[in-house]
Amino acid sequence: MTAPLAPVTLRTDQARTRLHELTVIDVRTPGEYASGHLPGALNVPLDRIRRALPEIRHAAERGEVLVVCASGARSEKACGLLAEQGIPAATLAGGTSAWAAAGHDLEQPAARDTRAGWSMERQVRFTAGALVLVGIVLGLLVHPAFQILSAGVAGGLVFSALTDTCGMAILLGKLPHNRPGAADFDAALSALRSR
Repeated sequence: MTAPLAPVTLRTDQARTRLHELTVIDVRTPGEYASGHLPGALNVPLDRIRRALPEIRHAAERGEVLVVCASGARSEKACGLLAEQGIPAATLAGGTSAWAAAGHDLEQPAARDTRAGWSMERQVRFTAGALVLVGIVLGLLVHPAFQILSAGVAGGLVFSALTDTCGMAILLGKLPHNRPGAADFDAALSALRSR
C-alpha cells in the first residue's frame, strides 16, 4: 500500500513565479470564474472534478497541478479528492482573493463570454438572508408557523459551520448561471488532455 499524498500549499509569490509551468484548475462556479481567474486557469467546478479525473491525471503526469478557488477551502477539498485517487496537486493559499490582494492580475473571458456572477459565498449569504426575512415576515403577517423557515435556515448555517460543508451552496451551484456550458467544460477537458 502506498502512503497517502501529502497536501501541498503554495503561497501567491511561489505560484506566480512558477505559473508558466503549472496546470491551473479553478474549481469555482462558471459565474465566479468569469468574474476573474488566474492567468491560464481552466474551469472545472468542484462538483465536476470526478468526471474530469482522467484528464487531470493526464495533466499531472506531465507537470504539477495547482487547484484554486476563491479562498482556498474548495481547492483543499478538491486536492483531497485528487489525493485519494493518487493524483498529486497543490492548492493556492488564500485562493484568487489572495492572488488579487497581492496585486496580481486576474484574467476575464472575452466580453461575449462573461456572465455577471456573484461569488458562491455571496449567493449563499443573500439566499439565507432572504429566506430568514421571508420567514419572519410571513410569520408576523400570515401565521407564526412560517417562522420555522427562519429557524431551519439558522440550523442549516450552524450545521454548515460545524461540518465545513454547505448544502445551500451545493443547491445554488446547480442553478443555470452557476453551471458550465457543455462547450466550456469540454474545452477545459480537452485543454487538460493536451497538456
